[in-house]
Amino acid sequence: MSDALLSTLAEALAELVTAVETSDDEDLDPDTAVKWLENTGHTLSRLAAADRRALDGLFREAALRHPPGPRRADLTRVAEHLCGPGGPGGVVPAALTALPGGGGASAPGSGSAADAHAATCAAVAEHVRNFAALVRDADPATPVPTCPGWTLADLTRHLGAVHRWTEHLVRARATVRVPVEDVPLDPPADPAAHADWLTAGAESVLTALSTADPDAPVWSPGADPHVRYHPRRLLAEAVVHLADAALALGEDAPSTDPRTAADAIDHFLTDAPYIPWIAEPLAHLDRDGAVLRLAARDTGFVRTLALGDGGFRWTRGSGGPEPTAGVVAADTGELLLLLHRRYAAGDPRFAHTGDRDLLDDWLAATAL
Repeated sequence: MSDALLSTLAEALAELVTAVETSDDEDLDPDTAVKWLENTGHTLSRLAAADRRALDGLFREAALRHPPGPRRADLTRVAEHLCGPGGPGGVVPAALTALPGGGGASAPGSGSAADAHAATCAAVAEHVRNFAALVRDADPATPVPTCPGWTLADLTRHLGAVHRWTEHLVRARATVRVPVEDVPLDPPADPAAHADWLTAGAESVLTALSTADPDAPVWSPGADPHVRYHPRRLLAEAVVHLADAALALGEDAPSTDPRTAADAIDHFLTDAPYIPWIAEPLAHLDRDGAVLRLAARDTGFVRTLALGDGGFRWTRGSGGPEPTAGVVAADTGELLLLLHRRYAAGDPRFAHTGDRDLLDDWLAATAL
């Protein structure tokens, strides 16, 4: 089934549900409306967790194709009404509070959402400059052990492609996914020119992001379809891939500002249910009720992950269920690289108590 057909079917379903929900009592008997919606929701609840999240994304895309106003607001509520609070599978609510404007921590820095947006863009620029400086005079054929099969040239092209793809999404105010293959990337044939190509693309995308309204709707591959999502994603990419480049060259991964690392962890945990090749393995872990806690020694940062219902929930702090799978402790930046499998769980940087098998299973399931 084509993406276009899936998108059209989801929009038709969203429109139909919205029409039922907003109908007057004179047009449609309320009891009949409730029955229709309950039956539809029950049918959709039988989908696998990853499919429910994909459907949620299609509903959100359908809503964004309408201009701001009551109609869009009605359409954005379709997933909640069909699948219960928090969207398909009920696994997102805690994560959504982490989004800027969603009642949780925003991007690095403090102050208004606009200040956080600007600070994140500035942090992206700094990390990309550091990456470019690191690879500029290095052998582009150097293998990158943390990205098996890739060389430094591949890593640099990937980062530059992400920048150019993001710029296209933001400038076009895309409301549906645009395949990266459809975006002109134009990497230079000479790998020696990759560093300059990378920095030029970063400057261009950051100009687009800095001059855009952070709250403007734009498709995203994660939970937050707005401009404000994209600098956070670019910063997480830059931090992790800077570590990749350093490790490939035999250096230690650069230390990361704890606030930046904490936001990147939150970003990863928020997006994980929307990434099919993560959501599906997590749905089959068969570890319902298991609780894992991440604890940062340098800042007191704590995140608690509770598995169940075909996914997981995460919360800030050490409240809630006790960690049946134990606690993983390290500095914030090290925890970020652990989640991205740039460090092994058995590395002496990490202290772990409890069920080590659960940690290993989690890391295997969430591998990007």
